[in-house]
This record gives sequence, C-alpha cells and structure tokens, in this order.
Amino acid sequence: MKRSRIVLLLWLVMAAGAIGTGRDLLYNLWYLLTALLISSYLWAWSGIRWVEVRRFLRASRSQVGKIAEERLVVQNRGLLPKLWLEVRDYSTLPDHPVSRVIGSLGGRRSHSWTVKSRCLQRGRFTLGPLTLTSGDPFGLFKTTRRLEEPRETTFIVYPAIVEVPTFAPLIGYLPGGDTIRRRTPYVTTNVAGIRDYMPGDSFNRIHWPSTARTGRLMSKEFELDPTADIWLLLDLERGAQAELSWVRPRGVDQVRLPWELPGPDLILPPSTVEYGVTIAASLARHFIARDRAVGFLAYSHRRELIPADRGERQLTKILETLAVIRADGHIPLAEVIAAEAVHLRRNTTLIAITPTDQSSWIAAARAARQRGLNLVAVLIDPQTFGHSHSNAGHSSELSISGIPTYLVRQGDDLAQALARPYAQAIAPVGRYR
Repeated sequence: MKRSRIVLLLWLVMAAGAIGTGRDLLYNLWYLLTALLISSYLWAWSGIRWVEVRRFLRASRSQVGKIAEERLVVQNRGLLPKLWLEVRDYSTLPDHPVSRVIGSLGGRRSHSWTVKSRCLQRGRFTLGPLTLTSGDPFGLFKTTRRLEEPRETTFIVYPAIVEVPTFAPLIGYLPGGDTIRRRTPYVTTNVAGIRDYMPGDSFNRIHWPSTARTGRLMSKEFELDPTADIWLLLDLERGAQAELSWVRPRGVDQVRLPWELPGPDLILPPSTVEYGVTIAASLARHFIARDRAVGFLAYSHRRELIPADRGERQLTKILETLAVIRADGHIPLAEVIAAEAVHLRRNTTLIAITPTDQSSWIAAARAARQRGLNLVAVLIDPQTFGHSHSNAGHSSELSISGIPTYLVRQGDDLAQALARPYAQAIAPVGRYR
C-alpha cells in the first residue's frame, strides 16, 4: 500500500535522524512511529482471525429463469470487535453478488445477508472459495485470508423448459400389439406375476388375495406397457452450429422470462446449441409427464447415452446431462444415425434435433425408417442465427419420406413451433394411439 510505504520511509528517516543526532525529540517520534506500525499490523492481523463464514444454499439445483438463493453468515468468535471486513466470493455462477463489506462487527456477534440471483445460463458452477480481508484504522496494512471450504459446493443450473401442448402424431403406436417382456419398478397395467413383499414396496403393489392365501405379504410385479420407446437425438457437431453476438441481460428485476409471461418472451441466447438443448429438455419433460420411456443420445466430445426409462428420476438424468453438454462433436449427423439406428428396436421413435444444413443425413433417416424406426425431425434454421445457408428446404424432402418435420427459427415461440409440424408426413404408417 502507498500509505504504508510512506510511513515506513518516514520511520527510516526518523531512525536515521535520531541515531545520527541523538536528539530526544527524534527518538520519541521514532518510538511513536514504531508503536504505530506494530499496533496497526497486529490490528490488521487480528481482524481476519477468529472469524467464521458459513453459506447455506436453499437448493443445489436450479433452472434457467428461476432464482438461486443463498444465505451467508459471518460470525466473530473472538472478544475483540472487527473494524471492517470484506468478504469476497470467487464463485463461477454469473451475476451472483455475494461479495460484501461489513462496516463493523462486535465481539461474539454475527452478521448475515441473503443473495438472490436470476439464473440465466445453464451449466455446472462452483460456489466459492471465499476470502476475508481486513485492515487497521489508519489504513496502513491489509491482511487477506482464504477461507477453506469443507468441501467444494457445486451448483447446477438446468436448461430452460417450455410447455409443449402436443407433439408428433406418429409416436407411441403399439409395436405389433405384443407385450414387452421386461420387468419395471413402476406400476403399469400389465401384471407379470407375484413375489414376496420387499421393504420399500408401496401398499398398492400388495396382492391381497395371495397374501390371504399364503399367510405372508405378496407383491405384484409389472411389465412395461406395450408402447415404443422415444429417443431424443441432439446434433452437437461443432461445424453445424451457428450463433449471433448477444449481451446477456443482467439483474433480477430487469428480465422478463417465459415463466412470468406467456408466448414469445422466452429469452434464449441466439445460438443453435441453446435452442437445441431447450427443445430436447422440453420434449423430455413432455413425454415423461405422459409416462413414456425416453432415452437421450448425443455425440459431443464423447458419446452421451442415457438408456430409455420413465419417471422423474429419468428426467433429472437428462436435464443434468443437458446442463453441461457442449457442441464439441466432430461426427456428422448422418454417421450418428447410421451407427445408432441398428441398436434401436423396431417401432422406436427417434426425434432428431439438428441445425445442420447438410442433406446427407436424410438418406440415413430413410434407411433407419426402412428398418422399422419412426423418425421425427426438428430443424433449427441456422440462417436465422447468422449462418450463410438455411435447412428449411429439407422439410419437403423429409415430408416425401414420410417424416414429420418441425422448423424452429431464432426468436420463435418454442411452445407454438413444437405444437404443429411444419411439414406433415404424406403417408403416415402404423396405428396411432
């Protein structure tokens, strides 16, 4: 600090003058400056000692558009008061203003405050570390101490989700009408048999006639409903993406988001990646809310695969993957469909979400459809995101192939864009549910 350097220089001058001249006045001034420097340093050193900072998260998960709330408590465990304290936070969560200066904190006293910030960016973030800074009344010294967190606190922001009223008529028809012989922990309409009761079984699983006959609790076992699985395929090839420059809005009360206003007020970065992630999250919740088995597949820097399942736990798995996924892939969509379609059962519905302007993947989609897969395409028009070409023309080619197509442009209301196909299949196949 500049002020402490001046005082140290003055202390050296006084020391030299006192020793050189032997005058009592200079000695007294030297002693006074020495006492000032020592007391100031000790004051600054003690200012960050015997202080504890605790942070309490309301929840370790949030979602784009919702509020992240955190409460911090600074407690002085010592007897001496603290003149001032600066708590500085180094969290990676954007626009989360935790850092604060506390004017005065008495002995055995505490100070707390609550921080609320709007989550505007999906991802996995860390909360902390914290540093504590204090000083002396004369501003000569500042001391800083890094507060060791008991463990690294991770905060996950899920992607945005829009309510999709309807989607794609070609999903969910019966695959030949045969029961799928696969046991499930969920209660369905298909009872496969009975077994002994196990701790954790709900009462509605108990088969009371068998319980009365055997004299011990018996539980029903269920099989999956005879409906096809749904797979969400998100195209994350880096070369297929496009985005426009964007300044992320700041503040809690300055942003109007779709959870507060209906219609096209969804604020998303003008990026095909963010639109694709939001569409995938919205469709996952749409189908899981209707008790459908949903799987997720994407090729980023590695193969991301979540096997098809149903229930809130499955939705959480998909959202956690979508929260951190990035468009780091280098495999074109045509190769992804060709490689993965052979592993999917007949009558499975594959929903491809892609911004690519290359038409080579349509041939792979046709081949997958000939194997018995049901294809639905969600095209994100890259031209509206600053790309030189558009993929809107693919809709007619997909329509000829009997593949329903949805077209999403930058700034569209996603709920409306996903409610009605842009290009309806010409010759629907199979029975509808």
